[in-house]
Amino acid sequence: MATKSSRPRGFVRKRGNSYQVLVYAGVDPLTGKDSYLTESTRDERQIERVRTKLLGRVDQQRNAATKATLGYTLDAWFEVHDADPVTLAKYREYAERFLKPAIGDVAIAKLSARILEQFYGQLRRCRRRCGGKSFIEHWTDERHECGLVRHRRRREHDCAAARCRVLECKPHECEPLAASTIRQLHFIISGALGTAVRWDWIPSNPATVAKKPRLPRPKPTPPTPSQVARIVAAAWERDEAWGTLVWLVMVTGIRRGELVALRWRDIHLEAGVLEVRRNYVDGIEKDPKTHQIRRISLDEGTCQMLRSHHDRYAERIAELGIDPSEDAYVFSYEPDHSRPCNPDAVSHRYTATCSSVGVDSHLHALRHYSATELITQGVDLRTVAGRLGHAGGGTTTLRVYTAWVPESDKRAAAILAGRMAPPNAGRK
Repeated sequence: MATKSSRPRGFVRKRGNSYQVLVYAGVDPLTGKDSYLTESTRDERQIERVRTKLLGRVDQQRNAATKATLGYTLDAWFEVHDADPVTLAKYREYAERFLKPAIGDVAIAKLSARILEQFYGQLRRCRRRCGGKSFIEHWTDERHECGLVRHRRRREHDCAAARCRVLECKPHECEPLAASTIRQLHFIISGALGTAVRWDWIPSNPATVAKKPRLPRPKPTPPTPSQVARIVAAAWERDEAWGTLVWLVMVTGIRRGELVALRWRDIHLEAGVLEVRRNYVDGIEKDPKTHQIRRISLDEGTCQMLRSHHDRYAERIAELGIDPSEDAYVFSYEPDHSRPCNPDAVSHRYTATCSSVGVDSHLHALRHYSATELITQGVDLRTVAGRLGHAGGGTTTLRVYTAWVPESDKRAAAILAGRMAPPNAGRK
C-alpha cells in the first residue's frame, strides 16, 4: 500500500481544453487535509514547465526562511494582507504584470535596495523593460498570424462596415510606467517584505531604505466659472436628473464613486447635510477613500433641487406600484433605482456634455473647480479638505491646490488693508 511519502510529486488531468497540473504540497496544518498547488495551461508543451515551477514553490514552502523568492513571498502576503477585495485584486494584478516577470524569482534574502532602485529605473524608462532592444509586440503569446482579422460576422460581409477588428502586431515603442504606479509597486514590495521580516524569513526589509520614485507635482486644470455655467445649463437641458447630478458634484466636490454610491438615507434635507459613507468601485461598494464617514453641508437651493429629484423618483416608482425606499440609489438608470449608475458611463456622459458646449474637460476637473473656488474665496484649508475628503487635515489639499493659495492670501491682504487707509495715504 502506497504511503504519502511515496506518492508522485505531481500529476496532470485534462479538463475541457486545458491541462490542470497538480503538485502535492503536504498536509494543511489548519484543515488536516491534503494540500495541492495547481495551475492550468492550454499548451501541452508547457505542462513540464508548470510542473517544475509548482515543485519549486513546494520546496520554498518547506524551507521558506532561506529559499523564499519574492514571488512566493508576495503570494503569502496576499493571503494575510488586510485589504478590501478590490484593492487586493489590483495588487495581485500589479504583481502578475510587473513584479513576478522581472524579480519574482529572486530570493528575498538576496534582494537589496540597489536591485529595487535599478528595477524602478527600468520601469521609468520603459514599462516593458526592453533595455533599448527592438522587437515586435504581439497581441498574444500563443501561436498566431500577425495582422489577423477578427470578424464580427460569420457570413460574407464588408469588414469596414461591420467594424471587424484587426489584431495587428506592431514594433515596440518605449512607454514609461507612471511614477504613481511605480510607487504602488514599491508599497506592495515593502508590505510583502515587511511581513517576511515579522515571520523571521529575512532580518531586514530592503524596501525601507530603497529610494522610491518621486510623485510628480499635481497640476489640476479646473474649468472657469463661465465654462461651468455653460456645462450646468447644458446638463439641465438634457434632463433634470442629469442636471442635478452635475450640480451636486460642483457644489460638493464629491468623488465619482462616492456620488454614484449615494442612497436616499445618506441625504438629510431638513438638516441640509449629505453623508458620504461608501465608494462604488468595479461593481463593489467599499469604504470611502480615507475609510471615514464625512458630512458635507448643503445650501437651501441644493436641498430644494434634491427634493424635486426625490419627488420625480417617487412618481416613477409609484407607476410601478412600489413604495419609495431609503435604500434606493439617488442616481440610477433603473426605474426603481435599485442599482447605481455606472461610474464610467457618468464620466463619458459628462465629457460629452462638455463637448456639446465647446469645453474640453472631465468629471474630476469639476471636483478641482469646487476646491479652487472655495480656496480663492478665502475658505480655510481645513474646511476645504473636509468637504473633499482629503486626509491629513489639509496637507493633501495644500499639495494639490498650492497654486491657488497665493490668490487666497492676496484676498486676505486686501480685506485687512481695506479696513482703513494707510497712515501715509495722500502724502507726497
